[in-house]
Amino acid sequence: MKHLALLSMILALGAPLGAAADDDNRDTYTIDGRHTFPQYEVTHFGTSKQRGRFDKTEGKLVFDASAHKGSVEVTIDTASVSSGLAKLDEHLRSDEFFNVAKYPKMTFKSTDFVFEGDTPKKVNGELTLLGVAKPVTFDVDFFHCGVNPMLLRTVCGADLIAHIKRSEFGMKYLVGPVSDDVLLRVNVEAINDRK
Repeated sequence: MKHLALLSMILALGAPLGAAADDDNRDTYTIDGRHTFPQYEVTHFGTSKQRGRFDKTEGKLVFDASAHKGSVEVTIDTASVSSGLAKLDEHLRSDEFFNVAKYPKMTFKSTDFVFEGDTPKKVNGELTLLGVAKPVTFDVDFFHCGVNPMLLRTVCGADLIAHIKRSEFGMKYLVGPVSDDVLLRVNVEAINDRK
C-alpha cells in the first residue's frame, strides 16, 4: 500500500524536458518532500475503499531528455504512514503490516523509462518492501515540467499509478477481509539541482 510512495520519485523522471541540460545532457533533480506524498488504497471488508499516505519521502533523479534515459531512486519512511487514525497508524507500523522496527524504509529503483514521443508513459523498476524486492511498473497518468515562479528553477511533477499484491511482499495479515490488491498512487514534485 505504501509503495505508492516510492513512485513519487518516478515522476521526476521527465524533469529535464524543456530544461537546460549539462554538458553530458543529464540533469539531476531532488524530490521535494513537501509536495510528494505517496498514497495507497485498499478495499476494506468489501464495503469501502480505505486510503492513506506516507508523509516522508526523499529521492533523486538523473535524466537525459534527448536520449530518453535516466535513473531514479526513491526512499519512503514507512513509519510516516498516515491513515487519519492514530490507533490504526500504530497497527500499520507493527510487524503485521510495515514492521517499521525491522524495515524502516521502502524503496523504488528504476530500471528504465518508457516514452511515447517525448512524453514519459511508464516507469519500470524494483520496489523493495519488508525486505522483498519485486518488479513494479507505474503508469504515468500526468506529467509536467516548468519553471517554478517562486524558486526560479525547473520543477517537474507527475502522478504515477500501479497495482501490487501485498502478499507477494510478505504482508499477509487479514488478506481477504482487507484486499491483497493495493492501488499505489504517487504524486511527485522534483526540483532541478541547478541553481
